[in-house]
Amino acid sequence: MLKIKNNTKININEIPILPIKDFREEIISLNFRPIGFFGKSSENDSVRLFAVLADDKAGDIYISSTKFSANEKSYECLTKEIPAFHIFEREFYEQFGIEPLNHPWLKPVRINQDKYEFFEMTGEEVHQVAVGPIHAGVIEPGHFRFMCNGETVYHLEIMLGYQHRGIEELILKSPSNQLAESICGDSVIAYNTAYSQIMETLQGVQVSDKAQLIRKAALEMERMAIHIGDLGAIAGDIAYLMGASVFGATRTLVINTMLEFCGSRFGRGLICTGGVNYDFTEEKINRALKTFEKVIKDVERMVNTMLKSSTVMSRLEKTGTISMERAKEAGLVGMAAKAAGVELDSRFDFPDKWMDELHFEKKKFKATGDVNARFKLRYKEIQQSYSMIKKIFAKLQEYKNDDLFVSANNQLSPNSFVISIVEGWRGEVVHIAMTDVNGNLSRYKIKDPSFNNWYGLALAVRNNGVSDFPLCNKSFNLSYAGNDL
Repeated sequence: MLKIKNNTKININEIPILPIKDFREEIISLNFRPIGFFGKSSENDSVRLFAVLADDKAGDIYISSTKFSANEKSYECLTKEIPAFHIFEREFYEQFGIEPLNHPWLKPVRINQDKYEFFEMTGEEVHQVAVGPIHAGVIEPGHFRFMCNGETVYHLEIMLGYQHRGIEELILKSPSNQLAESICGDSVIAYNTAYSQIMETLQGVQVSDKAQLIRKAALEMERMAIHIGDLGAIAGDIAYLMGASVFGATRTLVINTMLEFCGSRFGRGLICTGGVNYDFTEEKINRALKTFEKVIKDVERMVNTMLKSSTVMSRLEKTGTISMERAKEAGLVGMAAKAAGVELDSRFDFPDKWMDELHFEKKKFKATGDVNARFKLRYKEIQQSYSMIKKIFAKLQEYKNDDLFVSANNQLSPNSFVISIVEGWRGEVVHIAMTDVNGNLSRYKIKDPSFNNWYGLALAVRNNGVSDFPLCNKSFNLSYAGNDL
């Protein structure tokens, strides 16, 4: 397999095309984590299948491919050997009709409303509980089918795919920062950063240090804001209304600071290909730091108060637990993985130059895999993001005369392949782009962390009470939009 780094450009012709047998053996022997596994239509109705693997410890990315002729409609699945491939192989089969033989759970990922065969359990005491796709709250559509014995959940099956937006095709037709930041509304900065880095690499554009630091600060502000909001949502689901109120008001302080910086509470319009559209002036930075100091004190006080409450801990501890072994097998990423003891964080695993220069260090976390762990991890990451923002703001003073924006020629490099991995607050956001001989986008692949983690939620609720599902669900807080591309 070809070895590359994050945000680097290679010629597509350098990517090996292996016979399917060798392709499988290479992937299995390396046994690295899949971050991309997708097809691309080729000439004569053939399909080229790409595999992208992450060596997180070394910060390397491995790429290879195989090709199926128009008459080849199956291959021996990889999921039996590496279970984390299960969702990737299901998506590939759904999109191209090439079946991974002996796949243990070959269910639809998105195209599922016509015919979906739910897992069935029989027995006098077994009953089903169906929730959605229309929910009581103002959330996006998804269907949850519980197999229960009394109040105990034996099995949960999650059916998504109710939104057919065609995002990847839209980017091919009309690529823009506005489209990229609209893919997943609570991860505007992460998505727009990944897209911008892709386009800048393809155009040969070097963004200024100032713009890079502003993007980095915005990404941590996004992480802080959503994590604080999630602490409030978890508090609300256990009827701890003081926590819900305090965290809700505190989150507002963070997103209103983003509003002051760029005119949008969620950072829309801040990032553009070539840099950023708005400056983080010294006056605004000083006001932000005062605000964030209050935010951190309020969050610390509320978290510590909650964790001292026996009624709170009775709801958080040992609820929705997923083991480290199961999290690895299922291929979980980001928050869900770290809370189970799987240390994945692409900020540190695939670092840019600022991670070393600003001496950012990966923090160890005592993982128990339950709602309590996901609650505490958010708190730890809020503190970490605050610490990072202070260092980034201080560093920005050295580059106050830098340009915010570097003009690009909009001409993409032909026959190129680029991958950009950005650690959003949920976990890794992966964008992959390819161009044809004329320098036009020919394939654009997106992977949200929720794509990996929805199955983890289904595993986590087993042997819990069905009434604990809202709490488990909120502790994962996965994206419907990120899955239903």
